[in-house]
Amino acid sequence: MRTPVTIIGAGLGGLVLARVLHLHGIAATVYEAETSPTARSQGGMLDIHDRNGQLALKEADLLDEFRPLVLEGRQAIRLLARDGTVLFDKADDGTGTSPEVQRGELRRILLDALPAGTVRWGHKATGVRALAEGRHEVTFAGGATATTSLLVGADGAWSRVRPMLSDAVPEYVGRSVIETSLYDADTRHPATAKAVGGGTLVALDPDENGKWFVAHREKGGTLRSYATLTHSQEWFATIDFTNAAAAARIAEEFEGWAPELTALITAGETAPVLRPLHALPMEHRWDRVPGVTLLGDAAHLSTPNGEGANVAMLDGAELGKAIAAHPDDIETALTAYERALFPRGAAATAVAAHNPTSREVINFFTQGERTE
Repeated sequence: MRTPVTIIGAGLGGLVLARVLHLHGIAATVYEAETSPTARSQGGMLDIHDRNGQLALKEADLLDEFRPLVLEGRQAIRLLARDGTVLFDKADDGTGTSPEVQRGELRRILLDALPAGTVRWGHKATGVRALAEGRHEVTFAGGATATTSLLVGADGAWSRVRPMLSDAVPEYVGRSVIETSLYDADTRHPATAKAVGGGTLVALDPDENGKWFVAHREKGGTLRSYATLTHSQEWFATIDFTNAAAAARIAEEFEGWAPELTALITAGETAPVLRPLHALPMEHRWDRVPGVTLLGDAAHLSTPNGEGANVAMLDGAELGKAIAAHPDDIETALTAYERALFPRGAAATAVAAHNPTSREVINFFTQGERTE
């Protein structure tokens, strides 16, 4: 008898898992805290790598649906110094291996590819407890419960499933990101739009570490930016991010930077959003626990480096394949999956754990390249 699968979290990794299982005729139910697919913004751009994210979409048989989502020209990248000087500028020539898409649109094609009712919206997991014979009971806000013989935690950094396997807790890495957006930027903020260019902007001070901008050109002239600052959480706690003055306070940290760059903060049409950065231990792993496993950030949370969503999707695809290969022997499936998961997660986390200096970033882009 094939074992139905319970997945906590309708992020990209959990949805890829559900889709791959569906293709193999294995039932899955996904429980998601959000009340609907449109309950909140799904974030900005993702570069989907051919070595992991695209492999996952191939296993999910969704490459044909994925290709129309790709935004042409968005693999362009520009590196600026704090005064606006162009240090590196490379156009998107169409030969790149990491096309850019909107996260929300990628999630939509995954949701559309699942049978109706697969995702149970408005189910926020509040706890998990072990039952007999490898089964687990999940409790949701409001008191509802679900019992399963195969539980997958795809519920991100603060996973409610992880404590069944590991005592590891994400730790603050000493840096936070402040997210802002400019809309209709080519018309309303032309100098900033010109600075960002056609794809991704990275702006930094060659002689100072720990602060920089990353900005992406999204659909419809939207610029989404992320300002990184190295401060304690206590420092950030002194700023009221619900107050309009928050943007001005963050901009003070970039005093002397080109106005077209600081406008990414001060000219935003939305309040700045604070996103503290956390990570799990680089070699995070656990002993096999019957009937439960993790994927994505729940398993190997790291700081943003372009790999998180890609590796989560590959986790989901690989777990789905393992279950399909051993539908009547779940422990064999989970053992095989985790044997590959641990080194894959450690490798992705190791890349993110290195916080490069500004000079290292500049050398990475410019070594062997010619500024256009």
